[in-house]
Amino acid sequence: MTLEWKLVVDSADPHAQAAFWAEALGYEVEDNSVLVGRLLAGGVVGEDAVTPDHTAFRTLRAVRHPGDPVDPDTGTGLGRRILFQAVPEPKTGKNRLHIDLHAGPERRDAEVDRLKALGATVLHVVREPGSHHVTMADPEGNEFDVQ
Repeated sequence: MTLEWKLVVDSADPHAQAAFWAEALGYEVEDNSVLVGRLLAGGVVGEDAVTPDHTAFRTLRAVRHPGDPVDPDTGTGLGRRILFQAVPEPKTGKNRLHIDLHAGPERRDAEVDRLKALGATVLHVVREPGSHHVTMADPEGNEFDVQ
């Protein structure tokens, strides 16, 4: 039996993180306006719980692969998806899980430059037998590798 899954990332600003990762991966920021509208109309949530444009919740924002299916009743991606959720505490240590971006040796440097322009920083370059990659941090300090 297989399971559906999504990656959930704690963040200080889920909307900024979603915007960064959507650009970094070529993903789409989810539009949950149908679900938000339904919950607002039913009185389940108030205006303070959602964004001014009613496309998302203030404390949550997700990105999804543009080729994967979407639930039309919620706007939620049903495939490759990353959900950013607001948490009160800051990041304090090294990630136990990270994303690897596979650009290939011929595109790695250009990809690193593109990601830096989006707000990522280079932490270090790794050149070891069998591995050459760049470890970077997203705007909130979450580590990821570009290979």
